Formats: sequence, C-alpha cells, structure tokens
Amino acid sequence: MKNNSELYQFFLDKTWDLTEAWYKSLDKSDPSGVYASTDPDVINATKQQNYAFHKHISEIFIIDEEEFIARLETWILEVTQDEQHLKTPIHFILREFFRTQEQYLDLMDDFANLHTTYTQQEIDSWKRRIITTMDKVMIWFVEENHHFSMKRLQSQQEMIKELSSPIIVIGKKTALLPLIGDIDTSRAKYIIETSLYQCANKSISLLYIDLSGVVMIDTMVAHQLFQLIEALNLIGVKSILSGIRPEIAQTAIQLGLDFSKLTIKSSLQLVKDE
Repeated sequence: MKNNSELYQFFLDKTWDLTEAWYKSLDKSDPSGVYASTDPDVINATKQQNYAFHKHISEIFIIDEEEFIARLETWILEVTQDEQHLKTPIHFILREFFRTQEQYLDLMDDFANLHTTYTQQEIDSWKRRIITTMDKVMIWFVEENHHFSMKRLQSQQEMIKELSSPIIVIGKKTALLPLIGDIDTSRAKYIIETSLYQCANKSISLLYIDLSGVVMIDTMVAHQLFQLIEALNLIGVKSILSGIRPEIAQTAIQLGLDFSKLTIKSSLQLVKDE
C-alpha cells in the first residue's frame, strides 16, 4: 500500500474535532445504553474511546492491513468488554459506526479540496479504503461483542445453577438441598453431579431434599431424582424427601412413580421438630 503521510497527518490533526462534532450531533434520546448516559465520567470515557478510534483509523494511510489489525485489537477488546457498551443495543453501536464513517468520507472531501494535486482516482481509492476498513471493523466488533456476551451469559447461567442447587450444611453431618423452580433434564443431571460431590466433600451422612419450591416434575426428572437418592446411598448418605406439593404428588400417581421406598416428610418443620 502506498504510504501517504500527508493524508495521515491531515486526519490525525482532525481527530479531536471529529470526536467533539460526533458527540455534539449524537442522538442522546436512546432509551438505554452508553449514548444516553448523563454521567460525566461515562461521557468522558466514551469520548476518549471515540478519539482513540480516530487515531487508529488515521493509520490506515501509512501502515498495511495486518499491522493495523494488530494495533486495533486492544481497542476492540477494551470497548466490546466495556460495561457501558455491553448495556447498549448493538444496532445503536452500528449506527454510530456508520455515522463515523460518514465523518471520514466528508473529511476526505475536505482533504481533496485543499490538496488539488491528487487525482480523483486517488481520492476514490482512499474512500474505498475507509469503507472497506470500517466494514471489517464493524464485523469484528459485533463478533467480539457477541463472543464476550455469550461467555458472560454462560458464566451467569453456571452461577445460577450453583445457587439453584446448593448443599446447605445444617448440622455436623447433616445438610439440606432446597430445590426451587422448574427442573428439566439438564438441571437434574447437574443437581446429581454437584450433590454427590458436595456431600462427599463435606462428609455428609444425612441429606434432606426439600421439594416445596418445585411446582412441576415429569417422569424423566423423577427418575433422575431417584438416581440421585440411590447414588447418595451408595456413598453412605441417607436421603429424606420433604415438601412434596399436592400437584407433584398427583402427577407422581398419574405417572405411576413409586415413592414407597423413600423416607418422606411433609415439611421441613416436621424434620426440625424431630
């Protein structure tokens, strides 16, 4: 690629002016996200991120694409993982990328008017370079934003799973497993794995499994619950079920599930009173 230091310097000199003009014309009526913030710290951080981006884009006229991508990577990762941008709908962010692209194309026209020695072909070539670069940057940004969002969502889901099936120690070798909400096959499998591990790790010999927070259960989940109780028995842990709601009891009868071999209490209060 032809090195054009004059064009680079022209863009570089305009970077902060571009940022100020961009923010001044910004639609601040978005219902949520970084562009709607009135927090001075958020506004300043957003301007600095925009300014840093302009400085990177200026370099496309003096370095090759591979080096440009390497230099821009830190900015991409920083902004896509920025909490304020994660709260911003992606179509708002893309809208600002396109507005910024228009700024660059207008600036290119200003350059052409001031430097008439350059041919229209050269100017058009630089404009195509801007558009191509912005297209790649936007795709890259969306991919990284999606990747980080999914990674964070997975982490949150794992935390929810852990919180939704905790083993609570209530005595020297006694613990409680309170189950709340819907239990599907995936969650039932997770409960089995974590309960066995935690009971063994905490030297539990008696586990109360409370179902008062569960409103629905199917045959597959019920069988997995039985598997949990059998597996606990194999590692020396006795299980007691409590809090089976009337609707679950009715469903169990309709499904032909056999609870006769299990120790069952109507509520945790009865367990406590004993």
